[in-house]
Amino acid sequence: MTEQSFLLRREPVWNEFSKLVLGKRSELNKGSVSFIHMFREMTQDLNTAKACGFDPAIIDRLNNLVNEGNQILYKQHTWPIKSFANFIFKTFPQKVRAGWRGILAVMLLFYGLAGFFGILCVRFPGISEEIMSKQYLSQLEDMYNPESYHYLKPRDVSNDADMFGFYIYNNISIAFQTFASGIIVGVGSIFILCLNGGLLGVVTGHLYNAGFSRTLFGFIIAHSSFELTAIVFSAYSGLLLGYRFFVTKGLSRTASLKKAGQDALPIIAGSTIMLVIAAAIEAFWSSRHEFPFQIRIGVGISLWILLLAYFLFAGKNIFSGEKNESTV
Repeated sequence: MTEQSFLLRREPVWNEFSKLVLGKRSELNKGSVSFIHMFREMTQDLNTAKACGFDPAIIDRLNNLVNEGNQILYKQHTWPIKSFANFIFKTFPQKVRAGWRGILAVMLLFYGLAGFFGILCVRFPGISEEIMSKQYLSQLEDMYNPESYHYLKPRDVSNDADMFGFYIYNNISIAFQTFASGIIVGVGSIFILCLNGGLLGVVTGHLYNAGFSRTLFGFIIAHSSFELTAIVFSAYSGLLLGYRFFVTKGLSRTASLKKAGQDALPIIAGSTIMLVIAAAIEAFWSSRHEFPFQIRIGVGISLWILLLAYFLFAGKNIFSGEKNESTV
């Protein structure tokens, strides 16, 4: 079977199926029997196109039609809670594992810069004042000073609920900027990631020199597992869009960007959930300085381990194995 003969023979059916799934639901109900039959044909056509190595644009078109049909076919059997649970325990961790190489590279860049600037500022204390204003550094010291009125609380925030809202806005703003900057062929995401990594190192080094390292690590260790990981994921997602703009892997540029969006959006959605969790931990647990330091460190380490175990094993069939293909 040639690609041309396949296209001439099957395209009228594809057009009819496309009208059916994208049309009014009343028309779909009238043609429900034909919908089931045509959906099976779409699946067969997709398998045929893949087996014969036809044009990626044809495969992408058929894949989209099958996805649309699949959503309609199973929509009535899907409950919101079940869909959410499926996303949390299967889709999100699987997408992260599929892109582990790119995520690892971004993570090494982020933490590498944080470590570099942190060590630099510890060795040469005056550098922090060259990078950040003295007023901002003074406010940081005030926040992490156990004798300060603003101890472990941002200024202009009076209670835990206000802190929760403040942290959600702050965290999601950074993550969104990091992801959205990927539109600039990925360079924007890398720039913002490097900027935040460097600033994290400067702040850590300065507070260490100021004698507040115990307060700092006791405060950040619990929520940082969710917050920093989500920011790394956001940078990776933005970088993925820029990468797929140039490296299309045989697809048209539009189809390549669409595929990148399908890979990146679940990670961004999962990252948003992680940032909400981070804000809750930061507002209702991290700021509780009355808890012993050892307990706070123990809880923080446990959360890091649990998060790592989640991304390594959640949604993974340990008996049949899981085939991971890195998207970057």
